[in-house]
Amino acid sequence: MFVLIAKPLLFGIALLLTLPAQAQAPATVPPEKVKQLFELLDDPSVKAWVAEQRNQDAGSTGVPAEAAASPAAASSDAVAAPSQMNTMASSTLDRIKHHIERIVRTLPLLPGQFARVRAETMADMSSKGSAGVLLLIAIFIAAGLALTWATYKLTRPFRLWIIAQPKDTPIGRAKKIGGRSLYSSLLIVSFALGSAGAFMLFDWPMLIREIVLTFLMAAVFTWGVRTYVAALLVPSFMHVESAVEVRALPVTNETADHWSYWVARIVGVFAFIAAAFVLLPGLGIDRDGMMVLSVGADFVLLLLLLLAVWRRPRTWRDGGHGHTAATWLLTAYFVVLFLQRIAGLYTIFWFTFAAFFLPLAIVLTQSGVNFVLRPGSENAGRPTIPAVTIAVIDRGIRMIFILAAAYLLARVWGLDMQSMRDSDTTTTLILRGLINVMVIALAADFGWSIIKALIERKLGIEMPHAVIGEENVPTLDPQQARLRTLLPIIQNILLAVIVVMAVLMMLASVGIQIGPLIAGAGVVGVAVGFGAQTIVKDVISGVFYLLDDAFRVGEYITSGSYRGTVESFSLRSVKLRHHRGPLFTVPFGELGAVQNQSRDWVIDKFNITVGYDTDIDFARKLIKRIGLELAEDPEFKHWVLEPIKMQGVQEFGEYGIVLRLKATTRPGGAFGMKRKFYVRIRQVFKEQGIELPFPTVHVEGLQNPHGPEIAPSEITPALKMAVAQSHTNRRRKKAGTTE
Repeated sequence: MFVLIAKPLLFGIALLLTLPAQAQAPATVPPEKVKQLFELLDDPSVKAWVAEQRNQDAGSTGVPAEAAASPAAASSDAVAAPSQMNTMASSTLDRIKHHIERIVRTLPLLPGQFARVRAETMADMSSKGSAGVLLLIAIFIAAGLALTWATYKLTRPFRLWIIAQPKDTPIGRAKKIGGRSLYSSLLIVSFALGSAGAFMLFDWPMLIREIVLTFLMAAVFTWGVRTYVAALLVPSFMHVESAVEVRALPVTNETADHWSYWVARIVGVFAFIAAAFVLLPGLGIDRDGMMVLSVGADFVLLLLLLLAVWRRPRTWRDGGHGHTAATWLLTAYFVVLFLQRIAGLYTIFWFTFAAFFLPLAIVLTQSGVNFVLRPGSENAGRPTIPAVTIAVIDRGIRMIFILAAAYLLARVWGLDMQSMRDSDTTTTLILRGLINVMVIALAADFGWSIIKALIERKLGIEMPHAVIGEENVPTLDPQQARLRTLLPIIQNILLAVIVVMAVLMMLASVGIQIGPLIAGAGVVGVAVGFGAQTIVKDVISGVFYLLDDAFRVGEYITSGSYRGTVESFSLRSVKLRHHRGPLFTVPFGELGAVQNQSRDWVIDKFNITVGYDTDIDFARKLIKRIGLELAEDPEFKHWVLEPIKMQGVQEFGEYGIVLRLKATTRPGGAFGMKRKFYVRIRQVFKEQGIELPFPTVHVEGLQNPHGPEIAPSEITPALKMAVAQSHTNRRRKKAGTTE
């Protein structure tokens, strides 16, 4: 850890010791030179050049020209705004060219400035020297590490409590991550008290105090980032058992080790460079010198970022081509950021920076929340966190990130919310409207996430939602089925309401009068209602079907020529899946009377035929016995309400006695049982000698009215088939007449 902090520390100290001490007092200026200066400033070309310089200086520090200029300059800039808008492209190119020229012009002057101010700085620190300052910083960093080690020893019970939390439940994983974060905070506070806090107890010279304290704060920041990253990613050096399951992000061990290593070093270098740049203005380096040094610092950070990107391990999600493509895209992105910094396009730089890292932070947060709060294991009973809680956490963190990014961009661009509230300029009104639009969009997204999570929680994950009763009968819970029918429609209606309200509020926030829009929408709605009567009829019919509870999702219904299982609804139609596969989309207005075959119970009646010499009472007992056997069969017992039994003789058929049978079952359970019944009845009747007749033709002889009687030997197969076909036709004709 000391090596991690010492590398950027040595870089910052080496850079610092080449900087000037304090700016010398200016020499006395003769009055004639002052007069010449005022005359020069009155020159219009000089005024234009000064205005351009002001814009460049404001951009280099992240402060806009409007904030750095005087009121008079601001008013003149406002007057010149239209012309600047017309020549924006050329002006931007001119600023880039001038910015690069300043860098090239200032670069040869830096060695002389460093040599001059180095001597003055060494004179102010003659009592300590550069080695003494470096030793002083190292001593207090060691003191911080010592206090951190003591905290590590004293907090052993707390660490054991973190280890004891279960990793196979969402609450246990959340406690582990929260405990590690709290423990990391204790270590950071200990390091800060042991280093910067201990340094503050002594009385030091002003320059040494400022230098050492600034770099100690950079070390504290580096230590804090490194500790928090380790708490979230759990790299291998922590020696945590099953580290993959207790991380805050779903990453592999190689990925966790890689980013724990590189994030800490990149942040460390950035922190110590930033500390050096904080001291630069007070030590006498002007803005041009700062600008040149920032190019070198940006180049160092670019190299570190590219090394981290190119050395990152491959994952199973991205193959070879995907990994290479992502690497080149990230390389191009960071190079573009570096070029924007060199060109002085600081406003575009911060926008480009936020456009990538804000979505990245949102995606990582969502992935982390879903990973940590995922359902528990089977051994722990699969405990879950309510979807509403997950949605609140996810959307809450997302709102914080977006608002923080908006606040950062507003500060970088020099936007003052209080002054924006009191100002009436066009730019201010547009920016204020955009901020209101963003807040409304975030609120709508947050509200919709809560509503969607509640509805999904009511609907459940699986479909259909089976309920096991006392007799292990798998039935569709009526309340759950009705919820699955109504809640998707309610969800769509609420989504439309939220979208419409959010859009109207956004329009109102940017100054558009929504009253005429609402009135016009009402008139258009009436016109559409008259012109689309069929659609209105379908929607209203659907509402009444649902209010009457005519059918639910998962039920089998018949309506006219349409039949099938209800799969889903929309505002104007229902989707029916036929048992052979086709999917019907039927408007509600065309349904008419609906026959629901999936409610409560069904009665199935069917016939069997026995011979005329059969004992009907004995056959009835056999049928009853087979029906009771099937009712006790584990395959069918959950469906049977009343076993198969014989109702009586249906009719005397052409070749046997027709018996009428009946079975009462739950919807959907009679088909398989009837097939099994046919197999068993044939087997039992055969064993008991009961005949199951079938159509036959017995030909004894045919009388030819125009000739002698036809002998049986003269009956051909063709003649037999003709006679059989004649009997069949008569039987079919008789059956049709009966029906």
